[in-house]
Amino acid sequence: MSSTSALIASYFPDLTAKQLQQFEQLEAVYQDWNAKINVISRKDMDQFYIHHVLHSLGIAKVLQFQPGTKVLDIGTGGGFPGIPLAILFPDTHFHLVDSIGKKITVVKEVAKALKLTNVEAQQARAESLVRKYDFVVSRAVTRMIQFYPWVKGKIKKEDINDYPNGILYLKGGDVDEEMEETGKSYVCYHLEDYFNEEFFQTKKVVYMPWEDKR
Repeated sequence: MSSTSALIASYFPDLTAKQLQQFEQLEAVYQDWNAKINVISRKDMDQFYIHHVLHSLGIAKVLQFQPGTKVLDIGTGGGFPGIPLAILFPDTHFHLVDSIGKKITVVKEVAKALKLTNVEAQQARAESLVRKYDFVVSRAVTRMIQFYPWVKGKIKKEDINDYPNGILYLKGGDVDEEMEETGKSYVCYHLEDYFNEEFFQTKKVVYMPWEDKR
């Protein structure tokens, strides 16, 4: 087992051989595409598995998606957190959207290279989407007060997971002031409770249950 597989497997010990192989493949596929279309900074590429893959999988430490769950990843960029989560949850459908076409090109090619049949990538603005989802995930594309209206009308009423449907948001630093602007209830999970690497000391997953599911 390579150091990469060992790192992922140390935090997610129930992975299948296929999943470990897909995680293993990720870096080479992204390096190849990053050389053509820059979606990840060179500095971050050096820490690819910690800064991008494990960080994305922080959401899975908060909630394990049930089979059949539908997840929308807004502002996915090069495919984070959606691609690593799609490897981890092959029975969950992930719809990855970004307004920048070249980023979505990369996402589509990565999904194809890894044979991820549960990933759909689309160039779109979040406000234009009409489907409903169980959860919306994102890596801090904007302040929550701006993000919240994009999600309006996109959350399903019926809950099939352990937590009520809502938003799972990866954020760094102090989130309380930003979250309080919204006036909504939320729970903050500290990723340093789940991962040992120094990078995670300031990283959090903010879970906001969706109150208005009409």
